[in-house]
Amino acid sequence: MRLLPFVTAAARIGAGLALGALSALAELGYLVLAGLLHLSLLLWPSARQRSAERLEKGARRLSRLEGRRVARFFGGGEVEDDRQRRPWMYLLVRVPVGLAVGVILLLLVYGVLTAVASVGAWITGGSIFTGNPAGRVTTESLLALSLPGLVLLYLALQGLYALSIVERRLVREFLGLSPEELRQRIQSLTETRAGIVQAVDAERRRIERDLHDGVQQRLVALGLLIGRARRGGDAARAETLLAQAHQECQEILNDLREVAWRVYPTALDNLGLPEAIARVVEGSPLRTTVSCQLPPERPPARVEAAAYFIVCEAVTNATKHANAATLDVRLTHLASTGTLLVEVADDGVGGADPDGGGLSGLAQRVAAMDGEFRVRSPLGGGTLIGASLPCA
Repeated sequence: MRLLPFVTAAARIGAGLALGALSALAELGYLVLAGLLHLSLLLWPSARQRSAERLEKGARRLSRLEGRRVARFFGGGEVEDDRQRRPWMYLLVRVPVGLAVGVILLLLVYGVLTAVASVGAWITGGSIFTGNPAGRVTTESLLALSLPGLVLLYLALQGLYALSIVERRLVREFLGLSPEELRQRIQSLTETRAGIVQAVDAERRRIERDLHDGVQQRLVALGLLIGRARRGGDAARAETLLAQAHQECQEILNDLREVAWRVYPTALDNLGLPEAIARVVEGSPLRTTVSCQLPPERPPARVEAAAYFIVCEAVTNATKHANAATLDVRLTHLASTGTLLVEVADDGVGGADPDGGGLSGLAQRVAAMDGEFRVRSPLGGGTLIGASLPCA
């Protein structure tokens, strides 16, 4: 049982190396073709530029496939296309490694077949070369060849294992993040984590304030109305007070519903993002247009929640502070980058503060998802709040 994990790992590495040797041949052909095409277009700069862009896309696609192969068979993080820093250099360095793997594998297969044939000839008393008695295998010759054969087998296996490590390092060196980028990413994650804690605390204080200043005060007023109705001896006045109490109950329910939706809107789970956005804009007095261009499959729940809260905050700001008349909400899924683009624009007075409580909290939420958040709000020029949310 202890041998099984070792055999499984060896088989996985061997399969990855074999696929890498085959892909190296395809990549070599691509590099030769790209070089010939680039040389043939030296006299046509515009055509050379278009060709270089297309060849670049092909190189990134090949590099991305290699990153997936290395992650699948050798371990290590898979590199996404937008993280590839030097795809051409990676292919130029990686092709000789893949070809070397192919040569070692061919020699290993040849050696194993020769060993099997030699043992078979020794058992049958025949020769490994058909019709040639001089090639007869004896016990002495078999023992004499066994030691160097085992040494060569060991060296070949060690070489293949070392090349699998080289494959991992090449991906990390040419396609992954540089040490400086890693340090910046760690710093950004540290700052984002601290910002998330602050945003959660601020949202808790906001909910507590809404409950205290809204729901709690209305409950006190409701209790007073019901008490006055019970103590009053006039039936008509009691009826009026009970009607006011009923209206106050409706207002309390609306306040509780609004607070609950700020925590997490259940419509996202039940109806989906477009319907939840439609409910948000229905409550706004502004003339609003909504455009949702989303794929058939739903985005991840965290992406839907972030998009929903961005639209909520933008609609609230436009309604209460922007003095706007129209509002444009656009949600677009970019298949080329796998991101959800959220944009909310109004024609108000502008001047929105990106460092304000609501917008800064949204920025921290988006940053925690490796997204981009932006606010453009010149004075008198309206406000545009947008975000790019990775769906992968």
